[in-house]
Amino acid sequence: MFEIKVPSLGESENEATLITWLKDVGDDIHVDDIIAEIESDKITMEITATESGVLSEQLAAEEDTVEPEQVIGLMDTSASVASKPTVTPPPEKPSAKQESTPKSMAQMDDGTNTMSEREVIRQPMSRVRKRIATHLKHAQNTAAILTTFNEVNMQPIMTMRKQYQDDFTAQFGVKLGFMSFFTKACALACAEFPTVNAYIDGEDVLYHNYIDMGIAVSTDNGLIVPVLRDAGIKSFAEIEQGIIDLATKARDGGLTPDDLQGGTFAITNGGIFGSMLSTPILNTPQSAILGMHTITQRAVVEGENIVARPMMYLALSYDHRLIDGKDAVQFLVRVKALLETPEQFDIGL
Repeated sequence: MFEIKVPSLGESENEATLITWLKDVGDDIHVDDIIAEIESDKITMEITATESGVLSEQLAAEEDTVEPEQVIGLMDTSASVASKPTVTPPPEKPSAKQESTPKSMAQMDDGTNTMSEREVIRQPMSRVRKRIATHLKHAQNTAAILTTFNEVNMQPIMTMRKQYQDDFTAQFGVKLGFMSFFTKACALACAEFPTVNAYIDGEDVLYHNYIDMGIAVSTDNGLIVPVLRDAGIKSFAEIEQGIIDLATKARDGGLTPDDLQGGTFAITNGGIFGSMLSTPILNTPQSAILGMHTITQRAVVEGENIVARPMMYLALSYDHRLIDGKDAVQFLVRVKALLETPEQFDIGL
């Protein structure tokens, strides 16, 4: 018998919940088939088959708490298995990582609400949602969070992107987006203001000579922050591809625990949802997070003229226990200056 085990959850987690079996006892299993899904405090993970066989026993039930390396099922690898079908398979069982809306609260294509009477629907919070709630409340309770604001004229970056977009895409296979400029600007500013890239550990301060950038990604299960390693030394193309890879894995449930470990600074972009201004919450133990917002044409004064420019508000939330207001303000001013003079960046062309 082949033992189906819970994979490693990362060094900071020691338990998860078995949220669904995608194979029943007696089902054929092929290599790379998804057998079950588990949910830790941070992510939903798929348990995939490394051998072919028939599922002979389920040793853990859905909603059971499981631990790394725990055997949750047995597979008979000596049993004959039918060839994997090449036709489109029937719909799979609903995945727990898709938080559905109760039918009585859903709408038809014409927007009509199907709720015919007053009703309250009670649903248990997912493990990930509970962890997010605990993590954010912990940040508010333990850090002295303060937010400073500035604004940036996005016209220089927009002009530069338009000028080099075709060549950049043709050479690297990815588009030149805004995030690579913001990542580079924050990485350079972090090097000049090292406390922004540090965090408190007990009575010590941990300084980093590298920048592992947390990039907030919105998923069906909530906001998670996978980490782009060594963002300070990556090229623009490597940053863009890295962000695409992390975002795809986050939304498809393919993140590993290592993708979420560490992080020395974070960026969140509420602008993609239309947010004009916000005060981001720290992703502890990090000491600072930059909030991006929607780009809006606004009247600004240039010299003696009033002109329309595509402007974005920036918000830097920071832990005032470690970072002085002066450093936070100067950090954000430096980021603004870098973004408004993007010609100094080497985009790789």
